[in-house]
Amino acid sequence: MTVTAIHIASEYGADVRPVTEAEAVAGKGLMGDRYFGTTRQVTIVCRGELDRAAADLGGDAIPAGATRRNITVDLDELPRTHGTPLRIGEVELQVWRECTPCQVMETSVGPGARAALEDRAGISATVVTGGTIRVGDPIVVG
Repeated sequence: MTVTAIHIASEYGADVRPVTEAEAVAGKGLMGDRYFGTTRQVTIVCRGELDRAAADLGGDAIPAGATRRNITVDLDELPRTHGTPLRIGEVELQVWRECTPCQVMETSVGPGARAALEDRAGISATVVTGGTIRVGDPIVVG
């Protein structure tokens, strides 16, 4: 169970760009990302949920950056309970809430994506202990 991709967008509406690592700051989020300093802080999506959404759409795999989430992990499912602890590499996070898919998914993923991603669009988390998150870092839930 590892991080397979990291994406950052410098401001709301900006294109996400892939990076190999990101600096997480306690209580703030990922340096340089649009959510830095907000309650949303870090967004995470998992490959298993994306694959099920893609199957519902009847198409190819959904690319990691298409959902505009910061971190993609190779778990089958993410925890949704507020306060659930997560560790990614050296960074400690807590689940804040589930992310709901927005209308942008219809463009970034394709027609029907918003419905296919319902309950599969990832989670938002807050950063408890900062550090560097890297592609390949292990993720531990609980």
